[in-house]
Amino acid sequence: MQPSPPLLIIMNPVTQADRDQIAQHFEVIFAPTPEQYADAVAAHAARVDVVLTIGAIGLTAQQIDALPNLKMIYSMGAGYEKIDLAHARLRGVKVANGAGTNDSCVADHAMGLMIAVIRGIPRLDQLTRQGVWRTQVPLPPNVSGKKLGIVGLGGIGEKVATRALAFEMEIGYFNRRPRAGATHRYFSTLDELAQWADVLLVAIPGGDSTYHLINADVLAQLGANGYLINIARGSVVDTAALERALREQTIAGAALDVYEGEPQLPAGLADLTNLVLTPHVAGWSPEAMQLMVDKFLENARRLYAGEPLLTPI
Repeated sequence: MQPSPPLLIIMNPVTQADRDQIAQHFEVIFAPTPEQYADAVAAHAARVDVVLTIGAIGLTAQQIDALPNLKMIYSMGAGYEKIDLAHARLRGVKVANGAGTNDSCVADHAMGLMIAVIRGIPRLDQLTRQGVWRTQVPLPPNVSGKKLGIVGLGGIGEKVATRALAFEMEIGYFNRRPRAGATHRYFSTLDELAQWADVLLVAIPGGDSTYHLINADVLAQLGANGYLINIARGSVVDTAALERALREQTIAGAALDVYEGEPQLPAGLADLTNLVLTPHVAGWSPEAMQLMVDKFLENARRLYAGEPLLTPI
């Protein structure tokens, strides 16, 4: 008799096609709501080998303890801020993520947001549909030639920089320390980067250590001709400070793929015309999702083969 496949719970939105691929190797329970997850654990806790999640959903210590035979927690994206890593290690549970799988997709989207907000494309689309012609609107600035300050020069930040160089942008970055091999200008403080930059792009992990890192002081340094782009986590930007800066036009504009309290949009942002919004889709594409599934399955293969994981945390 063939042994039954290991049991996997998926906590995050995943397409049926992706679930079908995973189901070739696992018994899959798709539980993308808290209620569905609680039901799955109540019925199958002792049999769960793997939990598939994302950084914004995570897995708490209490949830880990509810699964006595848990072998691996896997975050499909790069983020893992809400996974209790210390408790997972205490329990001997392996943790891995999909690092690198959607870097190109996020970088593409970041450039789209940058162009959209600087050139005012969403607003121009609306005005054109209303019969407004070019002589009735202000001249939108160039993207090319601007100074791009990247907050967090990791894999995504590097890919954004590569794309920005094609727009003849000057690149600077802020990290806790200079990145080995990076050729872009390094700034040792965020304030100095914001004061230098025309565009400030946020590409750092979420979590307590980066909470409201982009605050009123940083926005003031960015200045009236500056733009903020956030493709990281909503928690990194102080929403109230950003709303004030946009309303008072102490910065020129912002573009957010992520925001505090998502999926519910903060009410104060809804009517701002110098703000471009997308619903946390920067890392979503058919190509990126396929890479995420492939990387997960390779990590799972290594787990059961007793080999080192491909992308351990």
